[in-house]
This record gives sequence, C-alpha cells and structure tokens, in this order.
Amino acid sequence: MKQRIYIDTSVVGGYFDDEFSVDTIRFFDRVKSGEIIIIVSDILEAELLRATDFVKELLKNMPELQIEKVRLSPEAIVLADKYIEARVVGKTSRADCQHIAIATLCNADVLVSWNFKHIVNLDRIRGYNGINYQNGHRMIEIRTPKEITKYGSED
Repeated sequence: MKQRIYIDTSVVGGYFDDEFSVDTIRFFDRVKSGEIIIIVSDILEAELLRATDFVKELLKNMPELQIEKVRLSPEAIVLADKYIEARVVGKTSRADCQHIAIATLCNADVLVSWNFKHIVNLDRIRGYNGINYQNGHRMIEIRTPKEITKYGSED
C-alpha cells in the first residue's frame, strides 16, 4: 500500500532551497514514480499563491493520481485551536497547527515538513500528539523529506 504523506509549504519551497533541495528532489521523485501519494491541503495551495511562479509550478508537474486534495474542516480548526490553547505553539503558528490538524484528521501516514521550529521538533510533536490523544485522535508521525527518502525505498 502506498504511503499517504501530507506535505506543508516548506517541502515545496525546499525543492528550490540549496540546503534542502537534494532530499526534497528525491522525495518528489518518489511521488513522480508513483511510490507515494502526497496530500495537499487548501491551506498549502493558498500559501503558494504568494510564491514565485516556478515554485507554484512544482505541484502542477506532479502526476494527478499521486495527489490527494483535502480541505480545512471545522473539526480541524477546532483541533488546531486546541494546540494553541495548550501552548504547544503560539497564536502566530495557527497555519502550522492547521496543517497538523488536517494531517491528523485525514489519517495521513506521515506529515512531512522542513519547519524545525514549529513542526519537526520533538517537544512540539509530543505536544501535538498529547492533544490528539486527549481528544480521541490518532498520533501523527512528523518527519523530514530526508527521513522519508532515506528509509522509504530500501524497505
């Protein structure tokens, strides 16, 4: 069964970033080859509206069958607000919380990000998953594209 991987905006931007491009390109190569399905939210699409044209084009060049689109639901808004109420992160990180809530509620296998401050951070991951557990939701795996490409195709 193919992994369903929720991506945030940092992954799209990472494709063009010197520090993250090698691993991000490998990640998207796995998408193109049909190994994984990426989950793309309306939040990511809205955030990409502010990006340069070549960044916007990246997702348009991915096979449509490898993209699952999801929307921010009222339930995800409530869950994201609970992360903030619990002070997992501050109010300025609402969009990050919404990404995590959407990934949790759509049962993504993994959320992938390069955002080390608010998302791929052990203390934050424990906080998000603590709130998920308290509210009857599943735990969410949070990783970097490097971790997905390093281990994904060798299993």
